[in-house]
Amino acid sequence: MSLAAYACLPARSRGRRHAEPPAPTRDAFQRDRDRIVHSTAFRRLVYKTQVFLNHEGDLFRTRLTHSLEVAQLGRSIARALRINEDLVEAIALAHDLGHTPFGHAGQDALNECMSAHGGFEHNLQSLRVVDALEHRYPQYDGLNLSFETREGILKHCSRANAERLEAAEPHGVARRFLDRTQPGLEAQLCNLADAIAYNAHDIDDGVRSGLIGVEQLSEVELFERYRREALAEHPQLQGRRVLYETIRRMLSAQVYDVIDATRAALEVLAPADADAVRKAPPVVAFSAAMQAQSEDLKRFLFRNLYRHPQVAQTTDQARDVVQELFEAYLERSAEMPASYAERHDRHRAVADYIAGMTDRFAMREHERLTGRRGIA
Repeated sequence: MSLAAYACLPARSRGRRHAEPPAPTRDAFQRDRDRIVHSTAFRRLVYKTQVFLNHEGDLFRTRLTHSLEVAQLGRSIARALRINEDLVEAIALAHDLGHTPFGHAGQDALNECMSAHGGFEHNLQSLRVVDALEHRYPQYDGLNLSFETREGILKHCSRANAERLEAAEPHGVARRFLDRTQPGLEAQLCNLADAIAYNAHDIDDGVRSGLIGVEQLSEVELFERYRREALAEHPQLQGRRVLYETIRRMLSAQVYDVIDATRAALEVLAPADADAVRKAPPVVAFSAAMQAQSEDLKRFLFRNLYRHPQVAQTTDQARDVVQELFEAYLERSAEMPASYAERHDRHRAVADYIAGMTDRFAMREHERLTGRRGIA
């Protein structure tokens, strides 16, 4: 399949921070994807929390399975839009590499610990991982990914951090946050595929946990519509098959909606190339009706799952673990590996070390350093 003119084309990539000869059998974005898959940070995602802590059940999503689901959805949509599937996959697989143990609770705790030292943003941390924290190659730190992959990884960035990144890399991946321009279509698509994936799998995990029920979900239009449709077509369906079929239909409807809405926007915009996309308003989007239904589902999940007392209790404990680890390593930096302990910026070194931990390693370290089990 030939790519559209507005796709990010590997032959027109803005290149890598450190020049390298091309690979004989792979283009730049395929090479990026392969480097991400073989990275240490990618393997750690299998033991990092999505919503439910890793030790709470074997079948709940982790950051790794979430990233794979985002990549699958992204590739399906990219193929229909004739944009670069390999770049979409690379961004999707890397977008959570900087996420802390214990999900958003860990991120919030680290941000609070680092409030006087530049804060902590997991998107920026993902960029730090691929730019500096992976140590695999003799010529440079990081994975030396293409500009377009790095652009997609940096999904959000505060102005202060954008200015700092811009000073270190003029007209680099942070420039768009200062110019208020957009990333390429592939990065825009990954942002939306991320939301589609976690809304769907958080329903599945929420029901599996027993914290939300299918009956409660009947108040969500997007879910109830496809549940009724599934049962009308398959009246014999029972149990989890009803849930699975409903979610499958929801996902399909959202994917086709994004494809149709984005195609319509592209017809109006008629961008000549990827740079024209960057100068335009956001292009990859839901229709207005699907956007409203997606936001309604998100509100339901916030009310009934993310803020459920049982989840809140666990995340409070996780937040305490991260804060106590941070304090312990600041006081006793020799407890960290030498590559972190010997760095000049102790606060950022501690944040980098904790952010790279899996849930279970963080819990073991917390118990070792404090003598207490931090999470029941």
